[in-house]
Amino acid sequence: MKKLTLSTLALIVSASTMAVSGHVNAYQAESNQASEQTDNVEQKFQSYVEQLRKEALEQGYTQDTLDRAFAKVKYYQRAVELDKNQPEFKLTLDTYLPRAVPDWKAQKAVEKYQEHKELLDEIGEKYGVQPRFIVALWGIETNFGSYTGGFDVVSALTTLAFDGRREAFFKKQLWQALTIIQDGHIDPEQMKGSWAGAMGQTQFMPSSFMSYAVDYDNDGKKDIWNSYGDVFASAANYLSSVGWRDDVTWGRQVQLPEQFDTSLAGLDTKKGLAEWQKLGITRMDGSPLPQRDDIEASVVIPDDKEGRVYLAYANYDALMRWNRSHYFVAAVGYLSDRIRFPR
Repeated sequence: MKKLTLSTLALIVSASTMAVSGHVNAYQAESNQASEQTDNVEQKFQSYVEQLRKEALEQGYTQDTLDRAFAKVKYYQRAVELDKNQPEFKLTLDTYLPRAVPDWKAQKAVEKYQEHKELLDEIGEKYGVQPRFIVALWGIETNFGSYTGGFDVVSALTTLAFDGRREAFFKKQLWQALTIIQDGHIDPEQMKGSWAGAMGQTQFMPSSFMSYAVDYDNDGKKDIWNSYGDVFASAANYLSSVGWRDDVTWGRQVQLPEQFDTSLAGLDTKKGLAEWQKLGITRMDGSPLPQRDDIEASVVIPDDKEGRVYLAYANYDALMRWNRSHYFVAAVGYLSDRIRFPR
């Protein structure tokens, strides 16, 4: 075996040191560049905030409102990343529903329904919305108020407006968030929500808050963060305002005949239950559909004919106004059924 001389060893150590040094220098250069880019974004963001403040003053917001709302405004890189890379779930309803509505959540929904039954019944009667749907929405949106999001809403909306891809939309939401603050419904530091600015236990965007939030407990604030009365009534008011019916359910899972024409599927096609039955659609157990002439429904196939298929009633359409996702609506409907028929 050939021995290394001291001079050869020194050359090897020197080369290794130079290589390591090169890597370190490259890393430091990249790090410095990233830091400069971050500083540049922060400077541009703060300039944008100043521009927004001037514009808001011109629109009639008070200096006090703006000072409070923007006192700790910050740029959320995470909000931009989430907005650009919203996940596409490669699931079917059969795999999604057990995740969205596990047994523990269904049990908790029944417990919450019983805990707030008097208040829920009162609100349900006033707005014409079955209480089980209020609880189901509450459970799916924020796990019954236990997770409403930790983002500062003003910062999140300002960040997404600054990002520029949907500036007009997020600026509109920001102005309405400022109105909510100026009207005294919530202090800015308590105005927490999702990365996109959805707020409180109902996860209302500011525009939905302005249109549908309710001060049910009459304390002068529409508090969808802390007041059960305001939370439940706001959800019920939303549903009532978009065509909810309290005399029907949301829909039902059905069986299609072998040769069903799938071009008839979709919420734009409405037929009476008798018409769908003539086309061979039955309940899951093969029995006839309900004999009601006052119900029109659509066939909804979220995955394919081999997966779950629903007859969607008017309340399905109302839930789609809340969140335009068939999976979301199916989860809310499924949880409402678990409350109605606890196991």
